This record gives sequence, structure tokens and C-alpha cells, in this order.
Amino acid sequence: MSAERFEETLYPGWRQMFAVDRWIHREKTEHQDLAMFESPVFGRVLALDGVIQITEGDEFMYQEMMVHVPIVGHGAAKRVLIVGGGDGGCLREALKHPDVEPTLVEIDASVVAFSKTWLPAIGKAALEDSRSRIVIADGVDFMKTSTETFDVIIVDSTDPHGPGEVLFTQDFYTDCHARLSDRGILVTQNGVPFTQGQEVTDSWTRLRGAGFADVTFYVVPVPSYVGGFMAMGWASKDPGNRGFGPDEVARRLGGRDLGTRYWTPEIQAACFALPRYIQDLLV
Repeated sequence: MSAERFEETLYPGWRQMFAVDRWIHREKTEHQDLAMFESPVFGRVLALDGVIQITEGDEFMYQEMMVHVPIVGHGAAKRVLIVGGGDGGCLREALKHPDVEPTLVEIDASVVAFSKTWLPAIGKAALEDSRSRIVIADGVDFMKTSTETFDVIIVDSTDPHGPGEVLFTQDFYTDCHARLSDRGILVTQNGVPFTQGQEVTDSWTRLRGAGFADVTFYVVPVPSYVGGFMAMGWASKDPGNRGFGPDEVARRLGGRDLGTRYWTPEIQAACFALPRYIQDLLV
């Protein structure tokens, strides 16, 4: 890194570089190395351990698809659990559903404080909303020891390396299954299949092994995540939670406008149509 650029080194054979207008903040926490800079294209950018996590410019694509696809898919979700996501973006989108009672479980309190201070436009209001329940805890321990039940569980994790690795195990997925209600849905962050195909294959196998009735993936493009489509894991106890059209989405929303910039009723169904190269990973 220099004063003029940030180079992400997630892949040894492929790197991306961001021009830096200015460095905003740098902090080494108990769990991670946080860096914040201003980009002329993406606005404020947060990197953890040298890997891009979120940008002001394109975060809406990721957050909207992580949250609205499972909540609308369920159709009657009230209790929604978000594991990770200390920036508050997923929490912000969950709060757009008036009946939802969201709980955020974040292992690193510093990420929440950091995000409130340095990324307030993304999730500060949601993190401070009276409807939001914030729990500072290890997501794996919470899932294993909690007796609560949720309609939707969203795992907004880092990639399966370092602190995030435990959130991609079959044991964790099995614990998520136990915490879900009868028609419950689990959604996971599953990386970019073009460059992280094994991650998709591993999750496909582990989610199916955790006892879910319907396991697949859906996709969203996030420009700052190099490599094309990003995949999100979908594991549902009820196959009927997907496969319906825009008219049913409109009925479920009761005429409400979610104020989204990427998600639409049409995308709710279309995002499950996977390109062949991703289908080939589901073996």
C-alpha cells in the first residue's frame, strides 16, 4: 500500500488496485486489521486484513440481496438474525420490513463502533434504531447455545479464512437449522464463484448435509468484489419459499415500496437462475 493506492491481494495471481484520494483511518483490533480510505469511484471503502469488505458506492447491491430475498421468500418473517454485518447495512435493509424484529450478532465490537464513526451513511441509524437488538458475541457460540428461534438467519461473514472460517462448517449450518422455525431460511455469503468455486462446492455439500429441504445459490454482481457474480447460499426448510413470480411478491409486500436500488420483484425470482459455470460447481 502507498499514500496513493490500495492493492487488494485476496488472490495470489490476480489483484485489483484502488486509487486513494485520502486515508481516513487505520486500526488493529483484537480480531482484525481495519483500514478505511476514500476512493474516487466507490466513496469510503473498508478493508479487513487487506481484503475489501464494503464500499459506499456499491454496498446496496449486496445488502439488499442478502436481506430482501429471504425475507420476501419467507413471506411472514418476524424474527431475523444477522450474524456478522457490524457495518449495519443488512440491519438497515431488514428494518424496512415493519414486522421484522432484527437481531445482530457481531464478534467484534470495534467493527460496530468503527462503522458508526467512519461509515455512518451505511448503517449508523440502523445500529442505533430502537428495534435493533445488538449482541456482541461469537456467532458460532451464539448459534450453539441459544434457545431462540428465528424465521430467517443471514450470515454476513468474511471469507472462510481466519475468523470467518468457522461460519462455513457443516456443524455451524446444522446449528443454524436447529435455530430456524418450521419454514425458516438460512442465507450465507459464498464468495465469487469464478475465483472461489471450491467455496461454493463445499457449502453446497455442507448445507445439504445439515438437513435442509431446499439448497441452492443465487447471485448478485458487486463491482468491488473482483471476479464477476457473487454467490449467496440459500438453505430453506420449505421448497415453497422460492419459485414464485412478481405478482406474489407484490401481494406479500402489500403495496409497500422497499426503496431499493437493486432488488426488484422480478429479480426475486430471476436471481436463482444460475449460469452454467456455477451450476457445474454443485456436485
